[in-house]
Amino acid sequence: MPDDTATAAPVPSPELIRAHIRDIPDFPKPGVLFKDITPLLNHREAFAAAVEGLAAPFRAAGVDHVVGLEARGFIFGAPVAMALGSGFVPARKAGKLPSRTIGQAYDLEYGTATVEIHADAVSPGSRVLIVDDVLATGGTGRAAVDLVRKAGGTVVGFSVLMELSALRGRDRVPDVELHTLLTV
Repeated sequence: MPDDTATAAPVPSPELIRAHIRDIPDFPKPGVLFKDITPLLNHREAFAAAVEGLAAPFRAAGVDHVVGLEARGFIFGAPVAMALGSGFVPARKAGKLPSRTIGQAYDLEYGTATVEIHADAVSPGSRVLIVDDVLATGGTGRAAVDLVRKAGGTVVGFSVLMELSALRGRDRVPDVELHTLLTV
């Protein structure tokens, strides 16, 4: 049951968060500008600001579960769940969870992948917030939305640290309230 009495911290400044994300040119391959979040994770005020920024818009949404997408969505999803007084559900690549699962396939550039949650993780009618670090093409996000709905949950929103706007991932989730802390 969500904790509706949780005290909201002030909404953080995106400048504090942005200042702790570094650009790594040509990683993991030439021509890619990688956004490295490890300095953000290592800075307690910036990390706390990011978690609060991801949680704040959904404090009044009655969130029962936060679904964090593998792998960096786990880093943000678990503390967001704690901030909202909700449970945390890891959404993993196929074959990584030990109990019975349900999954949702999605397209990759060359092939497909599947994201899974435990079959008993999201109860029918429960209110779910999806959390990830980056929204790029939107394939994983779309799969997560469809997976939560397949489990019988209601998606109340999708909260991401950073949106790579040139890749138009938001176009894949037009039916969900999307909240991004940074757009690059």
